[in-house]
Amino acid sequence: MQSSAPFARIGTRGSPLALAQAKLVRSLLCQRHGVEEDAIEIDVFSTGGDRSQASNVPVSSIGGKGVFTKEIDEALLSGRIDIGVHSSKDVASVLPEGMRLAAFLEREDVRDAFLSVKVQSFDHLPKRAVFGTSSIRRAAQALRIRPDLVIVPFRGNVHTRLNKLLGGVADATLLAMAGLNRLQEAHRATAILDTESFMPAPAQGAIGLAIRSADQRSADLVEALDHAPTHRTIAAERAMLAVLDGSCRTPVGALSSVSGDHLTLQGEILSLDGQTSFRAEGSGNDPETLGRRIGEDLLHQAGPDWVRQWMA
Repeated sequence: MQSSAPFARIGTRGSPLALAQAKLVRSLLCQRHGVEEDAIEIDVFSTGGDRSQASNVPVSSIGGKGVFTKEIDEALLSGRIDIGVHSSKDVASVLPEGMRLAAFLEREDVRDAFLSVKVQSFDHLPKRAVFGTSSIRRAAQALRIRPDLVIVPFRGNVHTRLNKLLGGVADATLLAMAGLNRLQEAHRATAILDTESFMPAPAQGAIGLAIRSADQRSADLVEALDHAPTHRTIAAERAMLAVLDGSCRTPVGALSSVSGDHLTLQGEILSLDGQTSFRAEGSGNDPETLGRRIGEDLLHQAGPDWVRQWMA
């Protein structure tokens, strides 16, 4: 007898963190819709971003954030899967036609964590210490407070980067607290950084669920998981990022909060060396309008020559 079709099919990357996030989504879907876990399939995809990690090539040089979602997006649009599960900060600001981010789980800790097996904080790093990161935002923020640091590429999943620290590839690095928490590795954090000096990446800490735009059944499934305040803050931060992505590739930070229908959003752009930065803050009720306004404010502050000066 032919087996029945799965209740839903989830697509994810294969890293331990991505799998943990996909399993969380599966568990929540089962709870909300009264089905057994084996009724929901998890399909694992190797993305271009995953395959390039061993080379330590910067993500910006191989296509930007979309390299972590392309294969999952293609499977979604072809009907092979019903839901794509993503770390929202890895999703490009402009989505392929025919899909949308329909829901977000409640946001985790947005902060970055300092990790080292040698010292307790940035202040304790020796002169010319080696700092490992492939995030241009984290590199710029680190150089802002410690311009003497030597930045080295540091790609890989959470455990890969932890092993690189143990192997002496770098003296310290930064990781998202959200990922450490989801992997039950929060104890690895040597220090948790304040968002004033280390504003997180746009959409950091939020799991996003992508579906086909016209797929009402999947929309109904994930709607039960959507955390409305998180959805609104991520919409604002992604709208800000879309404005900035349209102008340059530069270190970008975002931090938002919500109270009822009222949103507050802070944004930051930095030079690669961290020595020049601009910030904007505002509030409003419509996430997209607010996000665009903050993005445009940042570009206005920076001026037309800033991109050429710092990003040449």
